[in-house]
Amino acid sequence: MVFRLAKAIFSDVSTVKRSLRTWCSYGFAAGLSFPAANAVVAAAASAPDSASIEFFEHKIRPIFVETCYKCHSKESDKVKGGLLLDTRDGLLKGGDTGPAIVPGDLDRSLLIKAIRYTNDDLQMPPKGKKLAPEQVAALETWVKMGAPDPRTNTTPAAPHAMSLEKARKHWAYQPVQSPPVPVVKNRRWVQSPIDAFVLQKAEEKGLVPSPRADKRTLIRRATYDLIGLPPSPEEVSAFLADKSPRAFGTVVDRLLESPQYGERWGRYWLDVARYADTKGYIFEEERRYAYAYTYRDYVIRAFNEDLPFNRFIIEQLAADLLPLGDDKRPLAALGYLTLGRRFLNNQPDIIDDRIDVVSRGMMGLTVTCARCHDHKYDPIPTKDYYSLYGVFASCNEPNDKPLLGMTALSQKYPEYLAEREKRETELKKFREEKETEARTKLRSQVGDYLLVVHDSARQSNDGRTEGLVRERKLSPVSAGRWRQKLQDWRKENHSVFAPWFAFAALNTNEFVAKAKELSVELAANRAGTNVVNPLVARVLADPPASLKEVAERYNKLFADVDKQWKESIAAGASTNSTSSGINAPSATSLPDADAEVLRQVLYADDSPANLRGDELTRLFDTPAQQKARALRRKVDELDATHPGAPPRAMVLQDNTTPIRTHVFNRGNPNNIGEEVPRQFLEILSGENRKPFEQGSGRLELAQAIASRGNPLTARVIVNRATHAELLDYLASWFMDQGWSLKKLHRRVMLSSVYQQMSEENERNARLDPGNQLLWRMNRRRLDFEAMRDTLLAVAGKLDPTPGGHAVDLTTEPLATRRTVYGFVERQNLPGLFRTFDFASPDTTSPQRFATTVPQQALFMMNSPFVVQQAKQLVERPELQTTRTDDARIERLYQLAFQRAPIREEIQWAEDFLRHQTSSAPAPQVPRWQYGYGEFDETGRRVRRFEPLPHFTGYAWQGSTNLPDPKLGWVLLNADGGHPGNDLQHAAIRRWTAPRDGIITITGELAHHSDKGDGVRGRIVSTSEGELGQWAVHNQKAATKLDQIKVRKGTTLDFVTDCRGSVEFDTFTWAPVLKYAEAKKAGSDELAEWDAKADFAGPPQEKPKATLNAWEKYAQVLLLSNELMFVD
Repeated sequence: MVFRLAKAIFSDVSTVKRSLRTWCSYGFAAGLSFPAANAVVAAAASAPDSASIEFFEHKIRPIFVETCYKCHSKESDKVKGGLLLDTRDGLLKGGDTGPAIVPGDLDRSLLIKAIRYTNDDLQMPPKGKKLAPEQVAALETWVKMGAPDPRTNTTPAAPHAMSLEKARKHWAYQPVQSPPVPVVKNRRWVQSPIDAFVLQKAEEKGLVPSPRADKRTLIRRATYDLIGLPPSPEEVSAFLADKSPRAFGTVVDRLLESPQYGERWGRYWLDVARYADTKGYIFEEERRYAYAYTYRDYVIRAFNEDLPFNRFIIEQLAADLLPLGDDKRPLAALGYLTLGRRFLNNQPDIIDDRIDVVSRGMMGLTVTCARCHDHKYDPIPTKDYYSLYGVFASCNEPNDKPLLGMTALSQKYPEYLAEREKRETELKKFREEKETEARTKLRSQVGDYLLVVHDSARQSNDGRTEGLVRERKLSPVSAGRWRQKLQDWRKENHSVFAPWFAFAALNTNEFVAKAKELSVELAANRAGTNVVNPLVARVLADPPASLKEVAERYNKLFADVDKQWKESIAAGASTNSTSSGINAPSATSLPDADAEVLRQVLYADDSPANLRGDELTRLFDTPAQQKARALRRKVDELDATHPGAPPRAMVLQDNTTPIRTHVFNRGNPNNIGEEVPRQFLEILSGENRKPFEQGSGRLELAQAIASRGNPLTARVIVNRATHAELLDYLASWFMDQGWSLKKLHRRVMLSSVYQQMSEENERNARLDPGNQLLWRMNRRRLDFEAMRDTLLAVAGKLDPTPGGHAVDLTTEPLATRRTVYGFVERQNLPGLFRTFDFASPDTTSPQRFATTVPQQALFMMNSPFVVQQAKQLVERPELQTTRTDDARIERLYQLAFQRAPIREEIQWAEDFLRHQTSSAPAPQVPRWQYGYGEFDETGRRVRRFEPLPHFTGYAWQGSTNLPDPKLGWVLLNADGGHPGNDLQHAAIRRWTAPRDGIITITGELAHHSDKGDGVRGRIVSTSEGELGQWAVHNQKAATKLDQIKVRKGTTLDFVTDCRGSVEFDTFTWAPVLKYAEAKKAGSDELAEWDAKADFAGPPQEKPKATLNAWEKYAQVLLLSNELMFVD
């Protein structure tokens, strides 16, 4: 069987050094080339996997290095508390008070208690330097993961563990060259060079290849592998009847030309591209990407048209920079970069995600591990990371996305256009007004920024400005820009700021005396005979008493210049409005050359006082930001939902001027380090490495990745873990064949390796139990898409319509389109997707993992979708017209399994049908309900309870949008939730007593943020009123109540409100209720209810009509392993 496409297509080549040891199955050829697609050398059970290591390196190590190592590492002058945090053993051993962490247990981990600041005697970092909420959350997640930690108990190795010189000698960085095809003993078995390479390894081990699979198995295997669907009975019959030697090749050619090939293989590339139709958590913005579907359709079309893979790479990184001609459809390829998570619009994180999807998705390199420090394993220094950072930071996403012109415009297009223009005008007008206010404020604070950059540099030798900036209510982004520009201006002895540098260099104690000398020098040069701007010299001629006074004079000077410029603009506008002739040209500069130099400091494109876009939006006050987001959301919502909206491309475009890139020390954007050029990775560049010269450098980057001279790209896409020579042969052959994936697939599928049986061989299994050497095909379960599509295809209800807007697969009426067209909700991925191991859309996914969990069986047995397909299968016309039960059973087998049943199977079916009756399940009474309402302070009871109307798959809330336009932020999930925006929308978890008795309530109400004002929780009984009340702010409270009397039907409401402010009000509260007395013998009623374990969505509606015997039998066939597994 083909290599576990869901797994093999892209397994994680997480670091080159590890990939050199076992080059994990990452490629498209791997998906088809050999039976052991998932045959990767397993790490020891105690070793963290690559995803865990990546999480540690990306999220955890930077926190330790930046905030902990000064006091708790072997390099500390004095190790405080006996605690070492620079090794895993040090963490587990702990210090004077015990182990710092207990993997998997937050409550027993002292480190977690310390960083939460809930205990006055245990706080880390000390002196009020509390970690940011996202850092606390990362450490909590890490401990819950089991605290995976690749560090040993030795001092960490010096950066650049693999030197460039050593790495260049390794075969993975050597040019791809095709090795000679080996000579083997069993030459008759060899149908292609692929077989020779595999057989050589097998014969060395004493293994014998498995026999060729039967024809029914082969066509089923090939059809699933290439188009993700079962073959029809007619296709199977035609193949069985074709006795020619080319019969299987004919089948493969037909499947490769099927339009469904792109739907199958494109879906796996979408895993790599971390595709989703939404942005992730984005606060008040429109969560949907209006045109994500155009990228998905581009990928499918690219696979169907066999677009050369090197061209495929280039288009996804730089289609806007290619000469496309009239066909603009390739612009949609840029969705590869733009459709990732939005991280609350944090630009460094967005760029980091883009670097990751490019480097890991296309070359198998975890370049993002070098964001905070040189890579610990691979030859990737931090400078290389920021060279790529500069490429993407020099790009922007235009608000007006380009039309793709793929189809005729909808008749509703004029309606859409008019409404969009109306909404855009409202947004533009508001933004222009607020941006003018923000820029005016920035230009009036030049001196304030000069002073804060100076003061922060004196306090911290690494130049961090964030603390003082926030204290003085200035912009961190603008402060960072000022710091960078001042460094440049200092080097060039800038005429405006040379005096500032001179005054700033004076010692505080000697300032007054030395300032007089400087002022005399400036006064002597008022005519401008030296480099000092005369206007600056004039305002500083009188000796200032302090550096702060110097800053104030700069403020006044720039305010005067800004006023002159605005008056000049206004005068020109006034002249034009009153004149009857040709308009006078608008002012482009101030008439005074010295004043113009000052104006340029304020208005130049790269001026720190001239921020743009999102950087400027962050300067709006909170109400203005909220209104701007609301107006933007109205535009985006129209684009995403209006039937007249034409398809557009989610493009990236180069800035007019590329930015000058600097290293962010320890990954902190406010800690600027040395400047680095925009260029390709050093290890892959050779001796003639040059900075990118064309705009941002995106096109040059794409060409470097897609180059035949890049030793990684082709190897990664055709990758084999245990056959290095075959890897190089396939990579070379692949490029020789025009980078054609279809040709590669065909070559693989026509090999003897691919066509082997999957049955075990006892002798071979002893020699190679993991089938690493590919002596048989591995049996594997259908992945999520193939499983769902198969159920629809067998039932005769699969809608083959290609392309277009995504459809919701989880709501009634249940969609029947192929799963690749399903709506992918990044923030709230439906439980169905997660149950069947759908790739996470949060990050590039090189591999699908197959799990076996009870929820999968429960879905197949109880899902309305599966029940519906069973009914539709029986209602297929060819089954309705079948005259005998035997013939009907035979047709069901042909449709489901592509074979006829044996005599025993017919007998079993007849016995099953004879003993079945129709029965409906007893209705379930929900004990927990999830809603919102208001607590009556006077009556001490819940005034009203309204059920929350929408279930996302993991939370109850107001609608698909959060916050909901009507209900706001109120939501409930298994762990807790979030109250609504006011006291009238408290979150209420309601439990209804099933019988009379005495109960005990235990639980813990917790709030984990030092921001906002916390939350208030109450337990309220319908009969007794308020039973208890707790208020928490960045703390926990036990919510235990004993001896609570309830009668059957009594409701207990667990009410959580926002107290006053709704900001930062996420809480956890999952109470447990237990009857004091045991349940009655023979009763099915529970004695204990756990809010977390019991949490559920809406009860599944029973089928509108109960299943008859034939429908039950059809469902049994749909549940069978034979349908769900492929040999």
